[in-house]
Amino acid sequence: MKKIVQLLCVAVVILGISAFTSGTKDGKVGYKVGDIAADFKLENIDGNMVSLADFKEAKGFIVTFTCNTCPYAVAYEDRTEALNKKYAKLGYPVIAIMPNNTDVKPGDNMASMKARAKEKGFTFPYLMDKGQKVYPQYGATKTPHIYILEKTKKGNVVKYIGAIDDNYSDASLVKEKYVENAVDALLKGEDIKVKETRAIGCSIKV
Repeated sequence: MKKIVQLLCVAVVILGISAFTSGTKDGKVGYKVGDIAADFKLENIDGNMVSLADFKEAKGFIVTFTCNTCPYAVAYEDRTEALNKKYAKLGYPVIAIMPNNTDVKPGDNMASMKARAKEKGFTFPYLMDKGQKVYPQYGATKTPHIYILEKTKKGNVVKYIGAIDDNYSDASLVKEKYVENAVDALLKGEDIKVKETRAIGCSIKV
């Protein structure tokens, strides 16, 4: 009996290690700065399937995991739209991905995404991570959670991970515009000074 218990304990430990290292939905495993981000194909609010490869002229991407229902994500909506208007024409469009389980958060379903995008006048793609397969690859844990990618011959290299800026509650009080600073540096061919910050937001709902 004692031997059986020991074997069961070993099995549990092995399974736990396997789940952790293979990329779980708790966001503990994902991309680090310098990694190559795999492409994806996700449904946009207009019904079309969108991938990064579709943006032939892009120099890179501002990928944001966001949603309708998180107050942090809502607080950043206008700033996210402003980022797209400023940088899409310079080669760094915003690509927004809704990662939540819509059974848990029905306010984030496709119909609600379409309504929110229309209400706010989003000019960027707003994609659904159906089946929640993409956000674990990235290691996103929050909404919003930003990943800046630079298009290179090797692929889309992760150059920045974290928050949009240092004040989610009041845009007028922002002192550090992390995403803008990072993209500006990339456009100038300079090194990004702050490559990673802590994302502030709601946990992604599984």
